[in-house]
Amino acid sequence: MDKSSMTILNEETSGGLLINSYSRVGFRLNNGMMAFGPIAIFPKSILSWNVQSAEDINEDSLSLFYTLEPKIDILVIGIGDPDQKVSHNIIKYMKDKKINLEISTTERACATFNFLNVEGRCVAGALIPPTKYRINEDDILSTQRQNRKLMTVDEYQII
Repeated sequence: MDKSSMTILNEETSGGLLINSYSRVGFRLNNGMMAFGPIAIFPKSILSWNVQSAEDINEDSLSLFYTLEPKIDILVIGIGDPDQKVSHNIIKYMKDKKINLEISTTERACATFNFLNVEGRCVAGALIPPTKYRINEDDILSTQRQNRKLMTVDEYQII
């Protein structure tokens, strides 16, 4: 009667692609796929993005995002590490193309992309895997729990 229910959005694949996690090599998506390297992600599809760092972001590397139909509402750029920067010329160029930008570290960009995608906005992400990231206790516990799951067969531990 007075029960509450909860849906974990990252486990739902019907609403579109979401980013579950990231590492130095790429991104793990809510559908179980692993995307290696920098990616261009859309609500229902993902492509490899041919950049290595924020310095490689230029008019050519962003041309995909302003030639799409329907036009995206916002482009979320994940620059990798906090010390990376996107040229002011590129920001001005995208504004001239009437594309709203959100530029942040990859960690924040993944969360922003997920939020906007779940909200139903026409969003795209241009994400570069970070070379550095911080690890907290939740990450360690989650990894340990995942490793325990991998080491069990029919609810019995192998080790």
